[in-house]
Amino acid sequence: MTPITVLAAETPNPLLPATYDIVWSAVCFVIIFFAFWKLVLPKFREILDERAQAIEGGIEKAEKVQAEADKALAEYQKQLADGRAEAARLRAEAQEEGAQIVADMKQRANEEAERIISQAKAQIEAERQSAMLELRGEVGGLATDLASRIVGESLRDEHRAAGVVDRFIADLEAQTPAPAIKES
Repeated sequence: MTPITVLAAETPNPLLPATYDIVWSAVCFVIIFFAFWKLVLPKFREILDERAQAIEGGIEKAEKVQAEADKALAEYQKQLADGRAEAARLRAEAQEEGAQIVADMKQRANEEAERIISQAKAQIEAERQSAMLELRGEVGGLATDLASRIVGESLRDEHRAAGVVDRFIADLEAQTPAPAIKES
């Protein structure tokens, strides 16, 4: 054998591991793979299934909550619309009541004005009557004074004045009115 070939047979290939390393590595791999397959993988699947169920349950709950929220929103919007309609109705009623109150107040004011006017007219009429009586008394006194000056007798005494007035009227009736008219 040549020295070069001897050396080649004795040095192993550095890229290939030794056979016992390959066997032991394969045995360890099979043991670890079997342990992983029987112990870890089922736990891992169980955890993934639980998470999937939790996610699906969460999604279902979220869908239920969303449906309830949509229902509550619809109910809220309906109540809001009802509230607005009720507010509009109350506003309309208040406006009608306000108009009625204004009309009533105008009517009361007119009635009060008419009552005040009628009271004022009655008071004016009473004052006019009182003024007429007072004026008649004053005119009567002035007439009596004038008559006493014309007749020449004092007419301050009522009985005497009544007698003088009666006598004066009788004298006037005795006189003929025709010559007085002709002289005028």
